[in-house]
Amino acid sequence: MVDEKEVMDALSKVKDPELGASIVRLGMVRKVEIKGNDVTVYVDLTTPACPLKDEVEARVKASLSELKEIGKIEVKVGAKVNPSRIIMPEDILPTVKNVIAIASGKGGVGKTTVACNLAIALANLGAKVGLLDGDIYGPSVPRIMGVKEPPKTDGKKIYPPEVHNVKVISVGFFITEDTPLIWRGPIISNVLKQLITEVEWGDLDYLIVDLPPGTGDIPLTLAQTLPLAGVIIVTTPQPTSYTIATKSLQMFKKLNTNIIGIIENMSYFICPHCGKRSEIFGYGGGKAIAEKLNMPFLGEIPLDSFIRERSDEGQPITIDISHNEASRCYYEIAKKVAARISVIALSKYAKQDVKNI
Repeated sequence: MVDEKEVMDALSKVKDPELGASIVRLGMVRKVEIKGNDVTVYVDLTTPACPLKDEVEARVKASLSELKEIGKIEVKVGAKVNPSRIIMPEDILPTVKNVIAIASGKGGVGKTTVACNLAIALANLGAKVGLLDGDIYGPSVPRIMGVKEPPKTDGKKIYPPEVHNVKVISVGFFITEDTPLIWRGPIISNVLKQLITEVEWGDLDYLIVDLPPGTGDIPLTLAQTLPLAGVIIVTTPQPTSYTIATKSLQMFKKLNTNIIGIIENMSYFICPHCGKRSEIFGYGGGKAIAEKLNMPFLGEIPLDSFIRERSDEGQPITIDISHNEASRCYYEIAKKVAARISVIALSKYAKQDVKNI
């Protein structure tokens, strides 16, 4: 008859595909049930967006099948997102497990569109997600997300509206669209800190923060104020864009911020009539940066007029998981981002250097 010690010994040999450490050591085995020689294993993945779910399940079954007299093997997979830091009671965001900044060296690369669609993709994959619009001079998140109702408040806390399964906050809720923000750096920093500390986010697995472009006062303040799990750099293929994006990346490295990876937006265009692929802005700039600086390349997003149309309508393309190629690209990138965050969160247990994973 199979006993629990035998099962746990076998499971301890199963390694997480991302970390290369035992799933038992990482605390991913929640429970084991044994009835006769039949075994049911409850495994909690490090994110509901895990791209390697099937591989983990296959490894568990393969390891257990080597036991003598083993009967039916069943693997029930759940998910538990781990925080990328030790959360203390005085933490600025005590209910948020992982804060992900979306940055770029320059404007016009589609950073905000990437932030919105990435947030929706993670939410639709099963995570609890919030979106903070930190691009204070160009707060376009409410329009892209199609938020119809303003935040509510009880006089102490601000309660963000929820749309497309994502909680959203933006300075755009508190000003009119035609109001120019003639604010100096210290005022902006105080406004952003107020947005961060006075919003009641509730329990979140991921808070996506859309940073303003560049390496100036505002992104620096946010990077130093927020407990970042890491940053994603958005670029486009042409040299001007990825050269400036490199400067942004180097800023975050100097701040000892984990680089989650690089996304190349507007990477290519597929003609809707003939299906021919055209690389309008060149090709490969994002991947070249990643290879040069030994950073993860998260993927390419095509240039697609449908992205713009849906964004203008407040109906981002990731609302539908498989509507078109661009949407599918976002979901693949979301899975990679979730996997990278799980590496950052669990690397301390696996005794690995995050920067080398």
